Amino acid sequence: MKRLLGTLTGLAVSITPTVALAEGATAYSRGNAFLYFAAIAAVLIFGINDIFHKKWLTWASAIVIPIALYLQLPAK
Repeated sequence: MKRLLGTLTGLAVSITPTVALAEGATAYSRGNAFLYFAAIAAVLIFGINDIFHKKWLTWASAIVIPIALYLQLPAK
């Protein structure tokens, strides 16, 4: 059961950005991409905090990473 859940989760994670950033993306797809990128940003920021344990680096990444990911969203 754990293997099935892991496989389905991996499939959903790998397909979501493809659907969200597909050709002719609408505002709905942009919203999906925004949520997906927000989850990626949270994981990256937590990872930086977990690895380096530097408060200033965590704060800097909490500012830079979401801005960088937001700029990668498809146009409206």
